[in-house]
Amino acid sequence: MSFGDPNNPYGQQPQGQPGYGYPQQAPQGIPPQGGYAYPQTPQAYPAGPGYPGAHVPMPGGVKGARVILIILGGLQALVGVLALVGGAMFATALSGSSSSSTSDAGALAGGVIVGVGIAFIVLSLWPILTAVKLGKGRGGVRVSGIIFGSLQTLFAVLSLIGNAVALSDPHAAGAAVFSMLIALVSLGLGLWILIGLANSAAGVYFKRPLY
Repeated sequence: MSFGDPNNPYGQQPQGQPGYGYPQQAPQGIPPQGGYAYPQTPQAYPAGPGYPGAHVPMPGGVKGARVILIILGGLQALVGVLALVGGAMFATALSGSSSSSTSDAGALAGGVIVGVGIAFIVLSLWPILTAVKLGKGRGGVRVSGIIFGSLQTLFAVLSLIGNAVALSDPHAAGAAVFSMLIALVSLGLGLWILIGLANSAAGVYFKRPLY
């Protein structure tokens, strides 16, 4: 039996012999024969934490904590500016008093208020810078935010306790209720920062590879 012209690439090839025509595509699941099959696609590796080039989006909790940190930092800076202006005006108002003791006391009180204002402005940089660096920061920035949230929560709890005691005084009850409302809001914001930065999703985000 003839198998055709061996020089003709389109002719019938003997069984069991590698073909010399166009490369043949091996059926799925069967390894290529004769070394003439098309190259297979390289195996794709999953994208995720720990793999080069993996992109880990910022979790919603971290985004919320960043917004709250910026808001709290801005409020602290505003309180600091108001204290600076108020302290300077207070000292100026009492400096013209005919009594030297009153003038000295006014200058001292104004200086204390101005000092508190400067302290608030300096401390406002902590949450603001932490929030800015959350996008590209590592675990240290996360710890900084957690510490700030912990202090925010602690001071809010202490304020609630103090104002609860002040409710027993009828003359200070109104101011105590207002202060308790502010403390409750402060407590909620502090807890939001803690939960947003301390959960497992935030842990994965801050351990992501940076390139």
